[in-house]
Amino acid sequence: MANLKEVRNRIKSVTSTQQITKAMKMVSAAKLKRATNAIIQLRPYANKLKDLLANLSASLEDGSSPFLAQREPKKVLIIVVSSNRGLAGAFNTNVIKTANNLISEKYSEQFKAGNVSIVSIGKKSQEFYQRRKYNVIGNNNDLYLDLNFENTSVITESIMEGFLKGDYDRVELVYNQFKNAAMQILTVEQLLPVPKAEKKEPVKDARKEDKAQVDYILEPSQEAIVEQLIPKNIKIQVYKAVLDSNASEHGARMTAMDKATDNAGELLKQLKLSYNQARQAAITTELTEIVSGAAALSAE
Repeated sequence: MANLKEVRNRIKSVTSTQQITKAMKMVSAAKLKRATNAIIQLRPYANKLKDLLANLSASLEDGSSPFLAQREPKKVLIIVVSSNRGLAGAFNTNVIKTANNLISEKYSEQFKAGNVSIVSIGKKSQEFYQRRKYNVIGNNNDLYLDLNFENTSVITESIMEGFLKGDYDRVELVYNQFKNAAMQILTVEQLLPVPKAEKKEPVKDARKEDKAQVDYILEPSQEAIVEQLIPKNIKIQVYKAVLDSNASEHGARMTAMDKATDNAGELLKQLKLSYNQARQAAITTELTEIVSGAAALSAE
């Protein structure tokens, strides 16, 4: 059994750690509120714009916009959205694992040929892929210091320019989609070329249709509108992914720190029990020594 001094030091250390985890939980909870408001406000607009563009571009030919051009994916770019800091449970590990699975399962041939590049948004994914000698393009770790649409658009514009130049034939986006503080959905989306809406078979019974069919009145023309919407939509989708990841990070960290605080409390109970047992054993030993000494003196 550990002596009293060792147990006291452990109790002091765990108490200090518990105070830190409580503070981190409170900070993440405050940041989560702002991050959640941002993604909730943007998501309906981003999803509607994406659906609208997919429906409009479905009837266009591939050559109508360079961002719709379907090419054989010989060169692939993976955008991995992580965080700059840890202590968020498996948040960063899961998004990196998802990106690695995407590479190994879908783009293994391109990876063997050295034609898979990585754009990391977040220090954790940046460090992971740099240590493993991946072709990591740029450094975007400062984005979270001032997270806004303009700064995110700078990253997106360079990606769009690379696609137009033929530096990569396909761009995939990997991130954590925010659902609630305790749950994040790992998401993989094709960013470029812009996916088109799948043609659905006509439904005989109109009552079984989930969504009403809408005929849009387009001015000046479908091609002109799509040409303007595509670059904007690409920037919005990347910005939405970063906001989703930012909210997910704070939710994951708040949950992780809450569990760490509870675990520290359980550990403190065990340590205090051990301390009381050690203290009781020490008192019993002292009493035994006193009684033995008194008995020896009386025997003389």
